[in-house]
Amino acid sequence: MKKVVVDKKVIVPFILITSLFALWGFANDITNPMVAAFKTVMEISNAKAAMVQFAFYGGYATMAIPAALIIKRYSYKLGILIGLGLYAVGALLFYPAARFEIFGFFLVSLYILTFGLAFLETTANPYILSMGSPETATRRLNLAQSFNPVGSLMGMIVASQVVLPSLRSDARDTAGNLVFESLSVAEKAVIRTEDLATIRNPYVILGFVVILMLVVIAFSKMPVRQSADHEIHAKDSFKRLAKNKIYREGVLAQVFYVGAQIMCWTFIIQYAENLGLSKAEAQRYNIIAMVLFLSSRFISTALMKYLNARFMLMLFAMGGMITITGVILIQGMLGLYLLVATSAFMSLMFPTIYGIALEDIGDDATLGAAGLVMAIVGGALLPILQARIIDIGGNGFADFKLFGFIPEVNFSFILPFICFVVIAVYGRRTYNALKN
Repeated sequence: MKKVVVDKKVIVPFILITSLFALWGFANDITNPMVAAFKTVMEISNAKAAMVQFAFYGGYATMAIPAALIIKRYSYKLGILIGLGLYAVGALLFYPAARFEIFGFFLVSLYILTFGLAFLETTANPYILSMGSPETATRRLNLAQSFNPVGSLMGMIVASQVVLPSLRSDARDTAGNLVFESLSVAEKAVIRTEDLATIRNPYVILGFVVILMLVVIAFSKMPVRQSADHEIHAKDSFKRLAKNKIYREGVLAQVFYVGAQIMCWTFIIQYAENLGLSKAEAQRYNIIAMVLFLSSRFISTALMKYLNARFMLMLFAMGGMITITGVILIQGMLGLYLLVATSAFMSLMFPTIYGIALEDIGDDATLGAAGLVMAIVGGALLPILQARIIDIGGNGFADFKLFGFIPEVNFSFILPFICFVVIAVYGRRTYNALKN
């Protein structure tokens, strides 16, 4: 008998939980371009500006295991409500952060916001996997994850159409130079206050939307976890997970995947600025990348009905290696187009690695999910390394050329290339293990 991906009896809870994927996608991708925005308005280096990503994705690493333990002890629903509460608090803290104009305050706000996202991702992913037959679990998660880039696309549109074009600190003269850099201290202070308020507003609005979502889910009937075991045996679970080769390597692959995704979507702006585009223009290419990502996610999910997910993971990672090679070596708009095209190959990676790693681990799934959410720390660490490569010759993007012809911003994409190599190896190894 053919297994359905989502059973009718859980369709409403499935839709509610799937909407959360869009909700954290919005936060992810309105935040990525803020690295470039803060660099200009706060007059800081690429590396310091990349602390935005360190704070944002560092929150996942901090809170994933505590979230898993609470979910294990109580329920998926409680985990979601706590996550939404923390999400809202972090978003609303942008108001005082902008008022005091302290970069560190913004970082703390993002850190708390992602405490909430850690709860949501630790809960929502295994919750979706549990809503039906194990045979269709990976396809079901890919379907739910397909709505993550919908939220991401909305975040990018708000960033490109509302936030970035309104930043006075990014205004340029006829020669393409930043006007902000030549202003007096007093003039800069006025513009900085206005720009930080512009950055603040979408997060504050988002905070109220999240509160509304919290109320809806609080009063909705949600499926109860089938397992009656709410006892926490963390030590035993960790031991079993550590011995599970596919899970262990899956966590590593996820670290590199998230790092690659965040690097490609964050530094596309710097790559484009080096070609003479403004931040707002560069962000439009990020939107095109997200449309490709979204389209490819739906297409790849459909293809999984006919092709093995592990095999597809390997092929898509190899595709990413090819496009990133062009990004590094080609100077000009073609390199930017290849960077945009890379998103099509990244589309299936997160949910597919997630689903493969959590296969057949039974009651260890909650803590296993926490390990995979902690792997999002790749998005905190690797962008900082990339920013340091870009800063080799100074705060610009082509102050230094490697081998005499490769600008530092181009060469920095060697890190995503390495990430795709790791993912391709994981896809190949798990595919071989399945065949054997």
